[in-house]
Amino acid sequence: MKESRNILGWLGMKQEQLILEDANKHVEVTYQTVEWFKKAIQAYIAGDAEGKKKAIEMVRECERQADALRSKMVDELSEGLLVPPDREDLMHFVKSLDRIADWTNGAARILDFIEAKLPQAVLNELSVATDLIFTSIAKLREGIQSVMKNDLKQAIIDCNEVEACESKADDQKRVLIGTIIKAKMDAPTLLLSYQLAEYMEGVTDKIEDAADFIKVVAIKSK
Repeated sequence: MKESRNILGWLGMKQEQLILEDANKHVEVTYQTVEWFKKAIQAYIAGDAEGKKKAIEMVRECERQADALRSKMVDELSEGLLVPPDREDLMHFVKSLDRIADWTNGAARILDFIEAKLPQAVLNELSVATDLIFTSIAKLREGIQSVMKNDLKQAIIDCNEVEACESKADDQKRVLIGTIIKAKMDAPTLLLSYQLAEYMEGVTDKIEDAADFIKVVAIKSK
């Protein structure tokens, strides 16, 4: 029987275990970055200015933590004993997670500039878009956990669900932008709302990129 190979589930050298621990932390911090963004959107919709401010600050903090973990892991991988294919794969994985945190932080920065209450129709579509992002990152996390458990079939199912979320996010972006264009808003708020819609869809794109990598890992590990 062919022994499965799983670069995200090493159990060997101490250095590999330390990198795996950092990878787990990176996944969780990336997830928390998106989770806090969702809370920021929810607070904004509810008219909770303080809650919005706190959540945005937490998005920034989580993004900083993700960036620090990325730098640490890149250094470890550069100096490590992993064979080149494994090193390159994990580098790609780390960077794909970091882009999710970066884009989420970018969306939070734009939200921070929006002070006026948006029309209810826009808020409704914004809420739908936010739920899609959160569902997507939750499924990505599940997919990564499935790979680490060597449950490759479930990992592929999880990644396919991420792809489905991204497709829905593309459609939702068009709906959201259409609603924004039709709404009565001043020019700065209109521009910020449009940029927020672009960034939010960008987050789901980055989540899908990471899911694509996980699917490749699962297929290669069979």
